[in-house]
Amino acid sequence: MKNFTTKYALTALFLIGAALGTQAQELPKVFGRTVKSVNPVNGKIRCASAEYEQYLQENDPKRATRDEFEAWLAPLVEKEREKRLASRGTTSVKAVVSIPVVVHVIHNGDAVGSNENIADAQVLSQITVLNQDFRRMVNTPGYNTNAVGADIEIEFCMAQTDPSGNATTGIHRVNLNRTSWADETVIDSSVKPSTSWDPTRYFNIWVVNFGSSSDLLGYAQFPSTSGLGGLSSNEGAANTDGVVIGYQYFGSYDIYPNGTYDSQQTYMYGRTATHEIGHCFGLLHVCGDDFTCTVNTSDSVKDYCPDTPATNDYNYGCTPTDSCTSRPGSDMIENYMDYTDDQCMNIFTLNQKDRINAVMNNSIRRVSLKTSTTCQAPSASRASDLLNSINLYPNPASSVLNIAVQGSELPDAVTVYNSLGQTMYSGKVSSAANLSVNVASYAAGTYFVRIDKGDQTQTFKFVKN
Repeated sequence: MKNFTTKYALTALFLIGAALGTQAQELPKVFGRTVKSVNPVNGKIRCASAEYEQYLQENDPKRATRDEFEAWLAPLVEKEREKRLASRGTTSVKAVVSIPVVVHVIHNGDAVGSNENIADAQVLSQITVLNQDFRRMVNTPGYNTNAVGADIEIEFCMAQTDPSGNATTGIHRVNLNRTSWADETVIDSSVKPSTSWDPTRYFNIWVVNFGSSSDLLGYAQFPSTSGLGGLSSNEGAANTDGVVIGYQYFGSYDIYPNGTYDSQQTYMYGRTATHEIGHCFGLLHVCGDDFTCTVNTSDSVKDYCPDTPATNDYNYGCTPTDSCTSRPGSDMIENYMDYTDDQCMNIFTLNQKDRINAVMNNSIRRVSLKTSTTCQAPSASRASDLLNSINLYPNPASSVLNIAVQGSELPDAVTVYNSLGQTMYSGKVSSAANLSVNVASYAAGTYFVRIDKGDQTQTFKFVKN
């Protein structure tokens, strides 16, 4: 049986600084909060999503608490479970969902393929791993024979059309002239908002250099509720939604061995992204972050997935263990939502799939990803003259936003929506001059204007003072 106290004693010993002699250093902090666990062998911080969620809730009192989120999600998960059980034994065609991805490679001017400006092939190797893992793909490291193992029926594709309607590889390289980003709050306040693509149409992944002073692998923004049922309507900024991964932990050495990976080789097979995207789709750590063996019939104080055996702590390495001997089943160290080494991981469970489906079918900015067409290449007849002749003014706007169109063609539809994806205005441009939208009653913040013409869409940002 794994000993919680012993693990933290080992962690403290590992973190003894050479310059400090026998004086042990404190556990590191992320987003100003002491991390819940550090790998006792190599000092790495596997995931900071729980600390990030605390940071978001403390800075946004309108964001739903975990209890509020679970109260909203529980009946939706139950519906997904009933649907799954009712379909057992049927031969219906699988409804695989494709999620468009944009990978923002944040660098400081290094050549492509050097340091944090990782090569295209390293990026693409990560997408391959995601598809292997989320599809439980046979003859790959993402396959398992566990009776509760699940094909999540989600695939990831690199976006082929950017927010302006132009062709893209889905790899967005941005030189921000900064060597590293050890202060995670700056990533949230500056890097993400300045580079994010419309999260209702793209799944955003940021690849960064956290810096030599940080041993963080990554973190994710948990999904938001639908805003229904009396819960808070403000569910976290859209322009921070997605996952952030350290560049050394993005991609797979097995697939692209020439990439820039962590020299310790523990986390160079792409499972950091699988883990963090699991959080973005609503999954918790298998131990529930509560460090006990207490569960009930609904698993309500663990990860809300009864088919992941009770686990009282994060696991590291690949050694089988049973941390809750009073409960059935050994720890599922092969689950993507534990802290084990990349090469140990190969399973999402059926209950985790129910939870993911509930989020993808109901959560703001998740449900719209399922119908996004940005994995398709731009049409040759995309009316580019129209889409490139839109002007928003003034921007920032205080009371009136003008949407100007130069040329004789007019959009089919104009939609203004807020950072939650909620429609604030919908209409058409009635003349070639402009359309004026009254934004005086809008709360201060970032909004989006979507222009539709034929089968093409272009999205613009504007700010309300």
